[in-house]
Amino acid sequence: MKDFDGKIALVTGTTGIGLATARRLAAGGAAIIACGIDRAANAAMTAELDSSGAGALVMAVDVSVPDQVRDAVAAGVERFGGLDIIVNSAAVHPYGTAVSTDFDTWNQAMSVNVGSIYLTAHFGIPEMMKRGGGAVVNVASVQGFACQQNVVAYATTKGAIHTLTRSLALDYARSGIRVNSVSPGSIRTPILEKAARGENGTDADVEAAYRRFGEAHPIGRIGEPEEVAELIAFLCSSKAGFCTGADYRIDGGLTAGIGVK
Repeated sequence: MKDFDGKIALVTGTTGIGLATARRLAAGGAAIIACGIDRAANAAMTAELDSSGAGALVMAVDVSVPDQVRDAVAAGVERFGGLDIIVNSAAVHPYGTAVSTDFDTWNQAMSVNVGSIYLTAHFGIPEMMKRGGGAVVNVASVQGFACQQNVVAYATTKGAIHTLTRSLALDYARSGIRVNSVSPGSIRTPILEKAARGENGTDADVEAAYRRFGEAHPIGRIGEPEEVAELIAFLCSSKAGFCTGADYRIDGGLTAGIGVK
């Protein structure tokens, strides 16, 4: 028997960590409800999961819009019969300071990165309670602990995810629902590729930038989305039955030091 046989998982984000997590949970036997705004990525995920024989419902959803999240949860529950796991991976990563970031950009970051977690909990947790509990994993970031310059909105949202995770964990522990977060360092995702290409999007040598980013991590490289997906899968599984209200860093040692050599 596989780890997730008979389980139904909602995953937000259909690229990067979200895609890797959907693959991992599906390989473990879970049915996948996936939500993403990138229609091309959604189509690719649908084709991949369908060809693997996994049960999957991949929908174009703006996870910052309450009605869309509500309808996505309802559609997934109708298709598969319930909900056991939520993985919140969808995110935007604007650059800017408090002065250079306009309020619309600030609000979008808060709505997508934090509001979507509230929304999947608001609509999803009642369904999980009907099945006796489940697991929620929120993708935060090391930027929630120690941030770079010029990322005021993004870093703020990731710190908020840590607090929201703890709050949800306390509220629903006695309902059998465990809630944890993971905080990755630099991971090979579309967001990191954007950073590698520079703010003007014209830097061509992405792999050279990845090597440079990797050197900032004591382990000497950037991480892969599949590595994060393995940690998420563990936290979603019964093997992590005593884990809740915590954050798990997967950052190649980045936040272990003080940054001075």
